[in-house]
Amino acid sequence: MTVWTGGTVWTGEGDTGALAAAQGRIVAVGAEAEALAGKAAEVVDLDGGLLMPSFGDGHAHPLFGGLEFQGPPVRDLADPEQVAAAVGRWAAEHPGAEWIVGGSYDPAIAPRGEFDARVLDAAVPDRPVVLRAYDYHTVWVNSEALRRAGITADTPDPDGGTIVRRADGTPMGTLREWGAVDLVLDLIPAEAAGDRIRALADAGRRYLRSGITWYQDAWVDPETVGVYLEAARRGTLLTRADLALRADPEEWRDQLSLFPELRERVGAEPAAAELLTARTVKFFADGVIEGGTAALLEPYADCPHSRGMPVWPGAALAEAVAAFDRLGFEVHIHAIGDAGIRNALDALEETARTNPPRPRRPVIAHTQLVDPADLERFARVGAVANFEPYWAQLDPLQVDLTIPRLGEGRAALQYPMATLLRGGTRLSFGSDWPVSTERPLDGIQVAVTRRTFEGDPAEGWIPEERLTAEQALTAYTAGSAYQAGAEHRRGTLRVGADADLLWLDRDPRAVDPMKIAAITERGTWLAGRRAV
Repeated sequence: MTVWTGGTVWTGEGDTGALAAAQGRIVAVGAEAEALAGKAAEVVDLDGGLLMPSFGDGHAHPLFGGLEFQGPPVRDLADPEQVAAAVGRWAAEHPGAEWIVGGSYDPAIAPRGEFDARVLDAAVPDRPVVLRAYDYHTVWVNSEALRRAGITADTPDPDGGTIVRRADGTPMGTLREWGAVDLVLDLIPAEAAGDRIRALADAGRRYLRSGITWYQDAWVDPETVGVYLEAARRGTLLTRADLALRADPEEWRDQLSLFPELRERVGAEPAAAELLTARTVKFFADGVIEGGTAALLEPYADCPHSRGMPVWPGAALAEAVAAFDRLGFEVHIHAIGDAGIRNALDALEETARTNPPRPRRPVIAHTQLVDPADLERFARVGAVANFEPYWAQLDPLQVDLTIPRLGEGRAALQYPMATLLRGGTRLSFGSDWPVSTERPLDGIQVAVTRRTFEGDPAEGWIPEERLTAEQALTAYTAGSAYQAGAEHRRGTLRVGADADLLWLDRDPRAVDPMKIAAITERGTWLAGRRAV
């Protein structure tokens, strides 16, 4: 038995002074836990800090994040030339790499997020280079990659994708959305299984250090399921996870038989018990605003002929969502633009109308631009609004790309966290890592302040959408547990629940909100076992 005492225990439902756990479960809280300290095998002195439920990341891409460590480091560089120089150095250090693959460069460091192949050619002219933008909806490639993919001035834009072109019609080197990016990505040799398993372990260690013990992998293709299962067998799957199998608009009818088989395979693996599930299907309703591919109800301010790029026609999305729901899957819909979000809500309404009633946990992920007429529909259809709170700040992506595309009026409607919460919608928080930092405390600070880490703007961006620290903590704990269908076991600290715990050196509810990110994670426990 372990007893934690000497600080504040936030249960998610109130504060107390102690907690006790044995065999992976909480056995006592408060005075009853304190009374067990003399019999405990271990007593953890919280040193005046806070013990709380561990975080759950409601939307992440850990395999992508782990693999980024294995390629050229291009994140947080200030201009395309710096990115190309980093790629060149990595290429020189890895002369045997046939393809040079990396991420995540900042799309705001080039005008309109459009990057030229010739900049990469100057660093690596003889091998293909493929770099993902940190939104993971865009890639920047060199001329050799374009050549191998057969992309020329005569190549038409594929369905569901855009080839950015120079004024003379030649491909510039920037490809947007899957129809275009897959022309190149499909040529890259698959990573060795060992590299992918190592990537999951690297990701797991980062999560545990940040206090995360569960995540939703929001983009899983069938071959990735085997990677997760092998990681579990080797003991290198370090956290709990749910796999969201990606539905393909062209192949989803075949996936109706495949996905239940994959779900059963995961459920039948003894090494994955208590750690891994595959209960979710992921849909992309649209793209991203900064790339001009999120689906909008009205045209883009900087491109009056375009309303973006829906990935699924509305009727097809509704049909597919209902079909997977009938198989008992939860649905997780990437929807960023107001038209994409409306299509997602329409699909959920149609599913509830046509399918037998059951407890559902549908998720609309990102929830960036919501038309005011659709706000009340979230609670009505029982949708969990998943936000990546770190995005709700006036960073260069917003200032240089997103706001010019939307115009000031629509830009002021973004990330309506407080409005949806007041209307009875359940919130869950996530990171979308490696799109942005995996660390929940960073996102919580932004959710509470709506300010950059430099403090801008002083009054907060769209300040009426700020959350309290407790509301933000709840979204990252109980909210993600509800999304996972595990609220009876995780997200709050109560007798019988899993002892998935996080120890912080200070209470985020009691510090200057601009200093929440400076709080230190001092320990994380998974099922009562200290992980870091």
